[in-house]
Amino acid sequence: MSKNLNEFQNATVGMTVGCIEVCTLQPLNYAKNMTQINHPISLNPLIMYRGVTANALNMGSCTMIQFTIGGFLRKLTLGDDRQRILSFKEEILCGLGAGTASAFVGSPLELVMVQQQKKGYSITETVSKITGNPANVGRGWIGTAVREALWTVGYLSIPPVVRRELMDRFPDYFPSNDHARIPAALLGALFACYLTHPFDTIKTCMQGDIERTTYGTLTQTARTLYGQFGITGFYRGSTFRYARQVCAVFIMDLMQEKVGRLLYPSAFGDGDEDSPYSSQQRYPTHMG
Repeated sequence: MSKNLNEFQNATVGMTVGCIEVCTLQPLNYAKNMTQINHPISLNPLIMYRGVTANALNMGSCTMIQFTIGGFLRKLTLGDDRQRILSFKEEILCGLGAGTASAFVGSPLELVMVQQQKKGYSITETVSKITGNPANVGRGWIGTAVREALWTVGYLSIPPVVRRELMDRFPDYFPSNDHARIPAALLGALFACYLTHPFDTIKTCMQGDIERTTYGTLTQTARTLYGQFGITGFYRGSTFRYARQVCAVFIMDLMQEKVGRLLYPSAFGDGDEDSPYSSQQRYPTHMG
């Protein structure tokens, strides 16, 4: 999210970047979901890409919301001093706020995707079956909200801080943002994945079982998982998720800057890009 762009421009950049990430990494997301609900994994691309439309809408809209609200919160925090660099605490709070808000859109769309991946229905059939019981629409929302809040911190807040620290402390090894981007992505994804994965597993199990045959409420689902599998049950699929998130953080950290400049070149001044703090100043609350 950029101080150079208005809310609409940040939204279009976020939507574009989110859709790019989903279309690239859908197989890893499919494998993670199937592992979490203890369903066989198929290597058939047609099956792996089930639910990609709902997932693209989910990731695109959630990233759009996160970019837009994160950008708004950043401007609100900075006030009139737009050249100031946000503190680490401010970065975290902006990320938490943006992520929580996005769950209102992301949770229902993920519910559609998980049901499609498990049962193979079309989008219209899946939506019809879900809405047959209106209570299903909000199923898994709390888990999604916690996960998205911490995930947004992991991709919007941590990477710019890590990049800045690496460029300050080790300028010979990390002379630019591009050099520091990979370790920033690894650390951001590590935080985002393993801190949020128990909530993601609970959420996915709930959304995969709208009949409530095995999993009930959030706390009931947590107790069931722990009773069946112990603490490791909360981390099923985490390898696939971490692999996806490392790639996602890198893609989104890179593409948000490139897409923003491509779509709105007049919003960015010349000579910014090579400054050690330019990416932090333009996208201070970003991952991806």
